Amino acid sequence: MPPAIGLSKVAVQLPGRSEPVQDILLRAGRDAMERKMFAKIHGLRESPTLADHEQLEDLFVAAGRAALGGGTAGLVLYGHTMLTQEFGLRGGFPDRVRSRLGLSGSRFFGLSHVNCTSVLRCLDFAGRYLARHPKDRVLVLGGDHGSVHDVARVIPGIAIGGDGVVGLTVAAGRQRYRYLGGVTGRDLRFHRNMRMSPREAEEFSRVCCDETVNTLLKAVAAVGMTVDDLDWVLPHLSNRMFWGSVSRRAGIPREKVLLDLIPLCGHNFGADALMALDHADRTGRLRPGDRCALVSVAQGAYFHTAIVEVEEDS
Repeated sequence: MPPAIGLSKVAVQLPGRSEPVQDILLRAGRDAMERKMFAKIHGLRESPTLADHEQLEDLFVAAGRAALGGGTAGLVLYGHTMLTQEFGLRGGFPDRVRSRLGLSGSRFFGLSHVNCTSVLRCLDFAGRYLARHPKDRVLVLGGDHGSVHDVARVIPGIAIGGDGVVGLTVAAGRQRYRYLGGVTGRDLRFHRNMRMSPREAEEFSRVCCDETVNTLLKAVAAVGMTVDDLDWVLPHLSNRMFWGSVSRRAGIPREKVLLDLIPLCGHNFGADALMALDHADRTGRLRPGDRCALVSVAQGAYFHTAIVEVEEDS
């Protein structure tokens, strides 16, 4: 039987500046109606954006150091959505990060091609590794260089991608959050991703809500719960309207879906749900025994829900 695993507190690193979503949309050539929808209906206001002197790689290293807390890890997993990012084009990213974190002897793998579900999927892969190496730790890093290109960071009608980064460690035994399990869903009809036709995109929007709810329900059932047992839903921070639909369809009260970060930093690819978990903890919402659903939704179409339980903070 594999060991019970837990997650450390989440280390969040944001750039030194935040940019108005309306400015990004204007540069990307989006029309006035779409800009109004993002502001008034979706509730998106700001997006974390690297300043000219900043490097996303430095944010990853800072998040990794905070998560490791002076310790080590035998494996580093980096979940990401974008396949072309400025730091990756320079080459040697894994070696530089391991060296700066004092993990030169550790393995480093990237998890991609499942878009914004990549970071939460890392938790399951960490569990598989720890089943074979129960005395080790895994460092999970997540986030993307959204601002590398204005057009690429705009998901039409849905969200704006930012430059937020997260780090956490996964280990056997008691940690801040007990990992209860995760469930993945997908719908291969939408493999064209950002190249979908308008008709496909409209159908994708409808299916996203259905499949997000289905994956959430399967995840809570897989750990012997129902949605009524959930204390919090910590969501993919795409937009406010989408989560109104999900909460109604799933029968989850709106006040249990933590949307505080949507106007403040919006969508940061696969880092979203973990950023929301950190925010809930830092603002005193979480109590020992609380059960939380971390939810990610991705172009493609991919869906993932992870269930964690809050432990006493040592």
